Amino acid sequence: MTDPNATPNDPAAGQPTPPSGQPTPPPGYQAPPPGYQAPPPGYQAPPPGSGYQQPPGYQQAAPQAPLSPADDKQWAFLAQLGGILGFLPPLIIWLIFKDRGPLTNQEGKESLNFQISVAIAVVALYILGTILSVILIGFLFYFLAWAVQIVGVVFAIIAGVKVNAGGTYRYPFTFRFIK
Repeated sequence: MTDPNATPNDPAAGQPTPPSGQPTPPPGYQAPPPGYQAPPPGYQAPPPGSGYQQPPGYQQAAPQAPLSPADDKQWAFLAQLGGILGFLPPLIIWLIFKDRGPLTNQEGKESLNFQISVAIAVVALYILGTILSVILIGFLFYFLAWAVQIVGVVFAIIAGVKVNAGGTYRYPFTFRFIK
């Protein structure tokens, strides 16, 4: 239904008239196509000309707030102490909090480097022990592998205590895989 009072030069000519009781759309307004869904609240369109279109319903994650000094110290302590369980806890803590706290970044990398070094040494000793078990001295390498694991746990506890006291800790005999 079109407006019968519209003149041929009127920009609203040919536009449907709204049912009574609804506001008149602005000049040049075109109704959305059938099936159109409005973007979610808070959606920001990419800059014009970027050629990138975000999928519907996508919301960009907000940057994380930096850790407070107390939280930074706590997560650094947990990254060091997590080394008791191997390299996985320091890895997870470092990946999550490395950009939010400088102490957590430093101590998480330090703990992760040490735990990776320990894991490589233990695997190498087990392999040597298995190969040399043929000549009956392989069991010594198994004991040496256990000793390396125990030393790794002791150093992780020492590092956790130092970091919890407000300092930092640098492990001896560590390859720096992550700089």
